[in-house]
Amino acid sequence: MEIVCRFPPEPSGYLHIGHAKAALLNDYFAHEYGNRRGTLICRFDDTNPSKESQEFQDLIMYDLSLLGVVPDRVTYSSDYFQQMYEACIRLINSSKAYADNTTKDLMRDQRMKGIASACRDMSVEETLAHFQEMKSGSQDGLQWCIRAKISVDNVNKALRDPAIYRCNHQPHHRTGSLWKIYPTYDFCAPYLDSAEGVTHALRTNEYRDRNPQYHWIQNALGLRPVEIWDFSRLSFVRTVLSKRKLVKFVDENIVWGWDDPRMPTVRGIRRRGCTIPALREFILKQGPSQDIVNMDWTQFWAVNKKYIDPIAARYTAIPKLDVVTAYIDGFGETSSAQRPKHKNPDLGTKEVVFAKEILIAQDDARFFKDGEVITLMNWGNAIISSIGTDPKTGAVLTIQLKLDLKSDPKKTEKKITWLAKEPRNMVPVNIYFFDHLMIKDKIEKDDDDISLLLTKRSEFCIEVWADCNISRLRVDDVIQFDRTGYFRVDQAYGKGLPAVLFNIPTGRGA
Repeated sequence: MEIVCRFPPEPSGYLHIGHAKAALLNDYFAHEYGNRRGTLICRFDDTNPSKESQEFQDLIMYDLSLLGVVPDRVTYSSDYFQQMYEACIRLINSSKAYADNTTKDLMRDQRMKGIASACRDMSVEETLAHFQEMKSGSQDGLQWCIRAKISVDNVNKALRDPAIYRCNHQPHHRTGSLWKIYPTYDFCAPYLDSAEGVTHALRTNEYRDRNPQYHWIQNALGLRPVEIWDFSRLSFVRTVLSKRKLVKFVDENIVWGWDDPRMPTVRGIRRRGCTIPALREFILKQGPSQDIVNMDWTQFWAVNKKYIDPIAARYTAIPKLDVVTAYIDGFGETSSAQRPKHKNPDLGTKEVVFAKEILIAQDDARFFKDGEVITLMNWGNAIISSIGTDPKTGAVLTIQLKLDLKSDPKKTEKKITWLAKEPRNMVPVNIYFFDHLMIKDKIEKDDDDISLLLTKRSEFCIEVWADCNISRLRVDDVIQFDRTGYFRVDQAYGKGLPAVLFNIPTGRGA
């Protein structure tokens, strides 16, 4: 049997890592499971015109391409509005659905208490009349919805007469003003999964209570049944995946945008430096697990490190703040030499500039001692001849060094990064480090005031000088600054602007 899976995003926002899990699992089972080539449908669940747009639809398709997910077919719930409308009429004619004008709050209260709506025994003819009013978009029709007539007091509250059709006057981005009524997801999913030939519907197990409802719709309409495979929703500590709350982050300028590297969107984590192979490995290793776990980001970034470490060229950066100038006794003219970019020789070489004046970080210099032998990385050993300090603060101001290139670097305690104090070898770079947006490990559904849970400061920028090789990097290049960390280039150096690099976590306190 050919496996047919579907990924049904709502075109109302950017894909986040939870959506990525669903997309990648569907892609795996459709295209890789059992060494058989099945079919993957990307079906846009465009049934809420108040929130959806063509822009989001295009963005989702692009995000899927970033994930390496290529659907065999792209469909739209809106392509089936007429068929679903006719299916709803069939339910009404068979007394399996009724019109209801109970207020939203009262309906919720009645469902919780197992109380039947006053409209539940409405005749077929009257229900059809109200459905036509809904379809026409009349003022009276706006007061009504259509509910499936399943149960009043079933222990599973998802079976307590769920709404299956609602009114919405907003123009639809594909169908315009043709329709004023729209099926709910609870009606749309079982109908379209069967109609489109889906064999296995992958859903997060938070929908498990709705599985009987899903099968009831298919059975009531005489549709081909579809097997449900459910899996645990992906969640991370100190991370919000609620679309409503993520929108608030963007709208209130808590973040730079949907692709902010602190955001759990596909674009955000890629901008932070996540590789797609790492994301695929992380998600597929979990598979369709049922365990609901609030995962730590360290696990995710540790997987990513395996992919970036073998390709990240090694360079040097020194913080501008309180930088120390060291003088090399007896050194001649400025020169340069080629050194390996990485322990893997296939990655090539980089230029290292040597000069009589070099820059050393204050955090290194303050621990130096007179007469100590240190190793200047990519150069060799040097002896500290003298140290000049500020008598008030104790900060190191200058250092005198004497090269000792014949001694063994393996025997020194301190391996120091440095830069030749030459204009072309002092590329201005802003490096960013990020913390979690939230201070609370687990964000609950009733945590509505997220402003109370925000990390006071989650973005840190350090201005550094970097070696001359950095001027040749391009956006999305991944590198390592020795003794500092891994970084992704977000803005290349040029046009009078510094390069901007984002720190990539490695699984240590990510």
